[in-house]
Amino acid sequence: MRLYLASTSPARLWLLRNAGIEPVVVPSHVDEPLAVAAAEAEHGALSPAHMVQLLGRAKAEAVVGAEVDGAVIDGLIVGCDSAFELDGVIYGKPHLAEIATERWHGQRGRTGVLHSGHWVIDHRGGEVRGAVGAVAEASVTFVPDMTDAEIDAYVASGEPLQVAGAFTIDSLGGPFIERIDGDPSTVVGMSLPTLRHLVRSLGVEWTELWNRTN
Repeated sequence: MRLYLASTSPARLWLLRNAGIEPVVVPSHVDEPLAVAAAEAEHGALSPAHMVQLLGRAKAEAVVGAEVDGAVIDGLIVGCDSAFELDGVIYGKPHLAEIATERWHGQRGRTGVLHSGHWVIDHRGGEVRGAVGAVAEASVTFVPDMTDAEIDAYVASGEPLQVAGAFTIDSLGGPFIERIDGDPSTVVGMSLPTLRHLVRSLGVEWTELWNRTN
């Protein structure tokens, strides 16, 4: 049983590998701003949960029927997306240092919510046999005494520029997180307990996906 990850996120790949799974990475190339804009034009403003679920589903569906090494995907396709919410505002990847710095000045000592959307497509036998999705959430509280110098150094490392909310918990950003309420892997970018539940609902045991020995 193979798991196909419709994402190029190093954090999600790291999570799966540490959980005993070596996925086949299949980039989805979804235009996320366009997908969100189209959905909001039809349905109005999206909640954080609806947005990450929409994008997780779009990523998974984008690779349906794709070929890997000359063969059509045969297994489970997983698409995920994450967004950080603070005071009702959704924050994705800052990309620019000045934006990341501004966010950290505004979020130190405060608590926000990380939303991770998951969509799993049963693509066994090379065709779609079913699909399920779910959103996981975890609250994140930042240390109140993070200095301006620490913010500048963290932003200069480049790490917060390409992650939702401008922070990580599994690397340089970890010491600046005071508390997490919820599944920690949700904050990394993919809730492993949620993914296990979705996989099992499709009739596949989580342990069937184990294919790493270390």
